[in-house]
Amino acid sequence: MLELKDFEAAYNKVQEVVLPTKLIKSEYFSNQIGNDVYLKPENMQLTGAYKIRGAYYKISTLSEEEKAKGLITASAGNHAQGVALAAARQGVKATIVMPTTTPLLKVNRTKDLGAEVILHGDVYDEACAHALDLAAEHGYTFVNPFDDPTVATGQGTIAMDIFKELPTVDYILVPIGGGGLATGVSTLAKLLNPKIKVIGVEPAGAACMKASLEAGKVVSCDHVSTIADGTAVQTPGKIIFPYVQENLDDIITVEDEELIPCFLDLLENHKMLAENSGLLTIAALKHLDVKNKKVVSIISGGNMDVITIASLVQHGLIMRDRIFTVSVFLPDKPGELTRVSQVIAETQGNIVKLEHNQFVSINRNSAVELTITMEAFGSEHKNKIIKALKKAGYDPKIRNSKSVY
Repeated sequence: MLELKDFEAAYNKVQEVVLPTKLIKSEYFSNQIGNDVYLKPENMQLTGAYKIRGAYYKISTLSEEEKAKGLITASAGNHAQGVALAAARQGVKATIVMPTTTPLLKVNRTKDLGAEVILHGDVYDEACAHALDLAAEHGYTFVNPFDDPTVATGQGTIAMDIFKELPTVDYILVPIGGGGLATGVSTLAKLLNPKIKVIGVEPAGAACMKASLEAGKVVSCDHVSTIADGTAVQTPGKIIFPYVQENLDDIITVEDEELIPCFLDLLENHKMLAENSGLLTIAALKHLDVKNKKVVSIISGGNMDVITIASLVQHGLIMRDRIFTVSVFLPDKPGELTRVSQVIAETQGNIVKLEHNQFVSINRNSAVELTITMEAFGSEHKNKIIKALKKAGYDPKIRNSKSVY
């Protein structure tokens, strides 16, 4: 069983490598949900995620013989960087097997930290199986990203940070992939205060821990599909599962669509970049059926490539009606385009894209289609623009948001 002395030893050790990630009181999220919300920004760690804690502590406990064999692990990215940095700091060779779907940013950063990277499989579980095969073949020491009590103890040092700053915390929200972070945080939290509530948060498309808790044993998801790549795990850890059963109070599942507006909320209101898995605990805030509590959301990581960032921004703007597309029909004669533009300008809409289709009908005098993509301040402003177009004699049709770009 993990004891307080284990976490104290891990906490002291990881101070050699972790950066201070002080709690941030979020007035924005607090006002939204009626609780005092604090953010634990582990995305600000040197490797961009909390994983450095568990990796560094685990490697520090290995024997010289185990280190000399070389290390190998599997990871969707954050544990990979944690192992790569920890290995480099301790002078150990590391090989990382990553799924082929891993964002390029995470792959390149892992290489930059000195590790050898092998891409294999579409999901973590396939990469892990290959890493275990390589470990058996070459004698490498395998460093499990989550199903290891020592790794989980290192991850749990986050809870020590939280209690030092906010000893009266009521709820801690923790992302779940394989369960290592949830194991460490929930176990230490309950040791420090048995009354605290620790809630796990999983993507609905990879809710293997929720399914396992409901079954009373470790089970696998038949299929994993989520934009939260850092938590895209089919099977949770078997060794750590009893800790989760005992110490986790509940699990919230979050749909991918809920993560998109959270990305914009965090970026606009806190100037903070979080990856999709790190946004799980932000999305979960609205699922809490409590008021006037002190709630800490652990932002587990912030490693995201620029293409994904651009996609999230675009989809977030569309979801909030800050970008939308309408089509109108008008006669094909001089001045009509100017007339439509004037109506939009008078309502302070900003046109970003126009498509003028003269061939939608044989009778061009009565049926030329104009498709307009524009910026608005939100839903109220969007409705105002549409109302103005109708008043001007047009019949605007809202286009499918997926066709905006």
